[in-house]
Amino acid sequence: MSEAFEIMRWPFMACLLLPGLLVYFGLHIVRREIIFVDLALAQVAAFGICLAILLGHDAHDWQTTAWSAGFTLVGAALLTLTRPSGKRVPQEALIGIVYVVAAAAGLLLLSRTPEGNEELRKTLVGEVLLVRPAEVLRTFGLFAVVGVLMAVFRRPFHRLTFDPQGTRASGMRLWLWDFFFYVLFGVAVTSFLRMGGVLLVFSYLIIPAVCARLVVTSLTAQLLIGWVIATLAGIGGLYGSYQLDLPTGAAIVCTLGVALLLTGFWRAVATRREG
Repeated sequence: MSEAFEIMRWPFMACLLLPGLLVYFGLHIVRREIIFVDLALAQVAAFGICLAILLGHDAHDWQTTAWSAGFTLVGAALLTLTRPSGKRVPQEALIGIVYVVAAAAGLLLLSRTPEGNEELRKTLVGEVLLVRPAEVLRTFGLFAVVGVLMAVFRRPFHRLTFDPQGTRASGMRLWLWDFFFYVLFGVAVTSFLRMGGVLLVFSYLIIPAVCARLVVTSLTAQLLIGWVIATLAGIGGLYGSYQLDLPTGAAIVCTLGVALLLTGFWRAVATRREG
């Protein structure tokens, strides 16, 4: 029992402390209808990691982090520039292009390194079960800073997300606030990427937000419900992966998928009763 506690303690802390901010960003992303933006940003940041590895740096070196952060800024700029003023080309299409090009470029770089296949696997599924205490605490500290900035500037961010037409008509510098939002979003996504992987980051961002929107309309209530779903799914996925010897990230993703199915079923039953 004590051995299991030691193994699961820090993965449990990571799943308890970190998804909250991702859920909040997820509510913005779902409302903006740019569902795959996190995949695009994560893949651009992963391209920076791949480039650093090709240059001879270890995955945990500060140079690798710097390359990843630099490409996160590039990704934020690309997403800001691709926000369309009309409907000729949906932003989701442009986001998909950024994702697939960054993914293909990363594959080309990793094909030139001996550990390419292992790094590709880590990018997709992460290594939650192997997280170090310092890594969890450092990421939580970074999330806290991002959370404070999101709280301080919540009004322009909320206007951008929930009233884009009014924001544009008011004369606000839309591109500047968009860029700032994507920078903070990119910092949160990429800092969790190394331990969680692309699949888990996407799932924590989108699935709890979708579940919450199916149940309630208030943003505060959606945030609370999203946090509860993310926390319970994280704990359930961790427990299941340990008991059944399954990949941890994939187990949490599947648990979140089950939560979405149950929420959708409950919503369908409730709607039928109301009708």
